[in-house]
Formats: sequence, C-alpha cells, structure tokens
Amino acid sequence: MSVNPITQSLVWNSLISIAEEMGSTLRRTAFSEAVREADDFSTGVFDRHGRLLAQGNFTPGHLGSMPAVVATVSALYPGETLRPGDGVVLNDSGLGSGHFPDFYMVTPAFVDGQFSGWIVNIAHHVDVGGAAPGSQKVIGVTEAYQEGLRILPVKLVREGVFDAELMRIITGNVRIPAAVEGDLAAQRNANEVGVSRFADLVRAVGRETLDEAIDAILAASEARMRERIAEIPDGTYGFDDYLDGIGAGEDGLIPVAVDVTVSGDRMVIDFSRSGDQVAAAINAYFNYTRAHGFFAVKVFTDPELPQNEGGLRAIEVKARPGCFFNPLFPAPSGGRAAIQIRIFELINGAMAKALPDRVMAAFSHWSNPILSGMDEETGKRFIYYDLIFGGYGARKAADGLEGVAPVINCANIPVEVHETYNPVIVHQLAFRPDTGGAGATRGGCGIAKDIELLAAAGTLTLLGDRHVKPPHGFFGGGAGALASSTLLRDGEETALISKQMLEMRRGDILKLRLAGAGGYGPAAARDRARIEADLEDGYVTPAGAARDYRLS
Repeated sequence: MSVNPITQSLVWNSLISIAEEMGSTLRRTAFSEAVREADDFSTGVFDRHGRLLAQGNFTPGHLGSMPAVVATVSALYPGETLRPGDGVVLNDSGLGSGHFPDFYMVTPAFVDGQFSGWIVNIAHHVDVGGAAPGSQKVIGVTEAYQEGLRILPVKLVREGVFDAELMRIITGNVRIPAAVEGDLAAQRNANEVGVSRFADLVRAVGRETLDEAIDAILAASEARMRERIAEIPDGTYGFDDYLDGIGAGEDGLIPVAVDVTVSGDRMVIDFSRSGDQVAAAINAYFNYTRAHGFFAVKVFTDPELPQNEGGLRAIEVKARPGCFFNPLFPAPSGGRAAIQIRIFELINGAMAKALPDRVMAAFSHWSNPILSGMDEETGKRFIYYDLIFGGYGARKAADGLEGVAPVINCANIPVEVHETYNPVIVHQLAFRPDTGGAGATRGGCGIAKDIELLAAAGTLTLLGDRHVKPPHGFFGGGAGALASSTLLRDGEETALISKQMLEMRRGDILKLRLAGAGGYGPAAARDRARIEADLEDGYVTPAGAARDYRLS
C-alpha cells in the first residue's frame, strides 16, 4: 500500500463526515415531520465507479439499496454526460427501496470540471398520491399502479434548478404538494453540501491518492468481514415465522422463512422458502430485502466495520422470483416498511443456532399510523404521519430497551409536534407494564398511545404487526404480549386489524397498543434484584411479578 495509514484514516473520516453533514442539512431544511422529526432519510457517498464509500448513520433499508440505485442511474446517465448541479430522481419500488414514498436523488460530483463521484440521498415523502393518504394502504391494493406516482430515473434538477414542468407533474399528483416540493428542495440542498465537501476532499489529498486510499479502505473492509464470517461455524441455519397479513386472525398470516449458509469466509442468505407474493401492498421487493440482509450480517459480525462496498463482497442474498421477498412487478408494496424488522428477525433467528450469545429475542415491532383530512382552522389538508417504537428483545446479558427504533434508526415523533401541526390530541403515550417477555433477561415493554381526532372527519391507514403471533423469546424466554389496535367511538370499542383502513370522525379515539418484546432465558433464572428494580420502575406490576416470576 502506497498510501500511509494517516492519510487513509483522514480520507475515511472525511467521507463519513460528508455523509453525516448531508444528513444534518436534509433534516434542518425539510418540511415534513417524517424527515424533520423522525429522521426517515439517508445519505451516501460513492466514487466515480459507483462503489459505495460511506454512508450516514441512518436507516439500513435506504442505504443498502443505494448501490443498485447508483448502478441504474449511472447506466442511464453516465456521470460525464451530466452537468454540475444536475440531480436524477427515482422512486420506483423495484429499482429503489421498495415503495413509492421513498425518493432517491443522485447528483454527480464534479471537481474542477472533472466527474469524480456520486452524492446520494433518499427521503420518505409523506404522500405520493394513490389510493390512500400517505400512500401506504395495504388491503384492497392489488397492483403497484394503485399506489401513487411512480417515477423512473429522470433528471429533475438541472444545474441546481428544478425542472418546472416535471415538478408540476409531481405536485399535481400528491395530496400535500408544498411538503413534497419542500422536501425535494431539502434533498437538493443536502446533495449540494455533499458535492462541495467531496470536492474539498479531492483537492486536499489529490485524485490519485484518494483512489489509492479508497481501494485500501474497501480491501481492508472486505478482509475484515471475511475474517468475521469465518469465525461462525460452517452450516446452514434456518428460521420460520409469520407476518400479520391481509386479514383477521390466523387466516391472514403470511409465512416467511430464511436459510443462512456459512461456508468458510462467505455467507449466503436465502429467503426462497417464504410464501408467494400477495395481492396486497405489503410485498418486499428484492432490493429492499437484500439491503436488510446486508445489515443483519453486519450486526452479527462487526457492527463497527465501515459500511461500504468492501464489506458486502462476501455476502450473497437470494430469494426465488415471485416469492414474498422478491415479488414480480406490478406487485404492490406500499406498506413494505412493516417487514423490515421481520427480515432482520428471520436472520437473527437463524443466527441463534450458530451464535446464541449474540442474538436478541424478537422486537415489539412498531406502528406507523397515517391519518388525513381537512383542518378546519387552516382550511388545508393535513396528514398526521406517526412512527411509534416500542421495546427491544432481551439479550443474553441485558434487558430489552424501551421506546427505541428497531432496525430503521428513526425516532418517535414528539407529541407536541403532532398536536401543533395536526387537529389531534394525544391523550396517552406510555409504557405497557407486564408486556415484555419474562426471562432471565426481560423483553422491552410495549407502548400505549391514544390519539383523538379533532377534525370533522379523517381517513386512517394502519401499518402495524404482531396482532396475531406474539414476539418470540429465546432459550426459554417468554413471548411478549400481543399488540392491538382499537377504535373508541361514543364509548364503544371496535377491534381493528394491524393493516386496516377506515374512516374516523370527530371525537373518535384510536388506541394503539404495541406488543411487548421477547425474553431471553428461563424466567426462573432472573435475578431478584432485577425484578425488584422493574417493580420500582413500573415495567412490571406486583401481579405480573407473581405470575411470571413467582415473586410474592
């Protein structure tokens, strides 16, 4: 290696800094709560060959799908044919990250007139048209054409300026055009920052030195990943589970499965045993499946390993065409966000047979309700977009955490923000005691949230899970409590399924109860001091302690 370690470290940390600064720019200049508050976005830096160099610490489903996006864009728009400030946008489910609300923006980085790399970000837009506000309706959507505006790669930004005609087409097909246009502007802002900082790096170290440093970084990442995979016992490890699907009870369940094969310093992750694609907007396009497969391997090998192309070379993700994790177009997929946790949990379950000390029990899952109507005070349409995160599964040496986003690195949106921008009032946001799976280590508690609609009417789309099959425990640990969704109207409660759509009216209260996470190890092995601490903190009630731990 001709590049010294100091220069190599400087280059690597500069690349990470560029991606992180892009993220902070996108967050600060965004319009919607989804981006500004929930961090539902990601950023990445690629070299001129389309190799992933670095990414911000954001959501894996976005980032793992970026390399395929850059490959597609560069084939249609070779970097040398573009102009400084151009931006190519796409949101196609198969080409991108699995559903139409996620818009990628890919910008060429020119340094002193020479094409030198790609700067990329993705942001989740709160509405792109289609059958329901928020564009994530699941039941009743049977093809992608019903899901909203589909954009194949198109040059939306030309030398820093949005193409007015294309923008009119986009904003004319969404329910809240100002938010969509504002978030697209924030994406352009983030890429402009990335291009500027990347140019600074190229000038600081020189193009040739930068190329050598990148080659060394990618080679070192690949070597480290292969070393860590080689530490896992060879073999094929399988795991099966079910996802709440398109109906009530057991009849609506979707079978999902994985087989992980470790052979020397390579790993193959195969989802082919899963059920077929379904006629509902919940399918996981392969680019999205592969992204979370890469993420899971990184978790179980070396979480601190740089996330770049080098670390992915030893991993292959597969799924038979037409199965749930590799559907054929025009399979609908608007609600695919509900599956990202299950992709990780399948691999986690398989790894429990090879690496029992590293895995965790099942998450409590999460809830993504979207409520839309007319705000009588402003006379404008509102879209209440929420992300609610519950508990982590227990690990061998640690209880599960509460109120933390699993897998996707987003955040619970503050109640005050929702009540400021939408005609709602949140009556409760609290932990659910006695819901975490009992065990030597306890699963994280579920979350309770009650939301009252203050407008005359609203359309609700639910996107949740674990209403039928509870989050599993490991090695004798108990399952978490089931999730539930309920509509309270005029004092009468109506049970809802996890992916339902319905009309609400003024005074209705939506009661969401996230599942508890699974426990690890037998409850009889739990230390008494931990049980007493749980009682003091309110995670467990006296009745729950007596039932689960026989503590009188």
